[in-house]
Amino acid sequence: MKNLSKCLCVAAITFAAVSSVAFADDNIRFVPEPYPIGQADQGEVKHVVLKGANVSGKEINLESVMGQGVGMSNFKFPKKIAKGAAVAIEFDMDFAGMDGQINPVVVMVGTDGTPYTATLDGFVKAPIFFGEKLFDAGFYAKGEKRSWTFYVWETDKKERPDLALDSAALREFSMTSKPVMLNVDKLDQIKEGGKVPGLKVTLSTKGLLREGLELKQRSIRKIVGFKSKKHPKATPEVLIVGYWKE
Repeated sequence: MKNLSKCLCVAAITFAAVSSVAFADDNIRFVPEPYPIGQADQGEVKHVVLKGANVSGKEINLESVMGQGVGMSNFKFPKKIAKGAAVAIEFDMDFAGMDGQINPVVVMVGTDGTPYTATLDGFVKAPIFFGEKLFDAGFYAKGEKRSWTFYVWETDKKERPDLALDSAALREFSMTSKPVMLNVDKLDQIKEGGKVPGLKVTLSTKGLLREGLELKQRSIRKIVGFKSKKHPKATPEVLIVGYWKE
């Protein structure tokens, strides 16, 4: 949620950087492609080092390096890369708000405006699994009540998760939960009465807020965040979508 505006800003900058007619991806080569960054736990912060080489046949001068998407910061890079020289790009990667397979892109921009890109390949393990993460509020009028029910369990299926709404979500939502045993062999047919300890969660609202930029929009997009005492770094969330009735 807090990363949304940052993501849009970075995406706009990155698009401008990489929309040149000629791309130069192969001139700075990182092998293998995509470059593996391994597995991380949701909410973990890792220091990443990309190692490659200048194979362009000439010196490359870098002006800036940025991440396409959220989570990347504190970039360290050489300003000049000699012909045939090795190159290392370092940065910190915050895996909060991520889940599953990820393929972020690092964009290096030369002093002449030429973009060079490196695609990364990694996997983010979320400790808490949601049977559903997208819910439809439909055509929604101010002050209407809505509720959605779904199942939650831990990814390793060993213990029952603990879950509560984060402080930001409490402005618009409330939740109740009860312990259940689940059969999650088929994710599109989750049933009670299995062997996996989980929660049956009901998320409710007595009235969605429409404020700020939302006043100019007809569509509804609410990211609802949760927290866990057992997994304090985890960032579980669901998305509510819909359309405002005028």
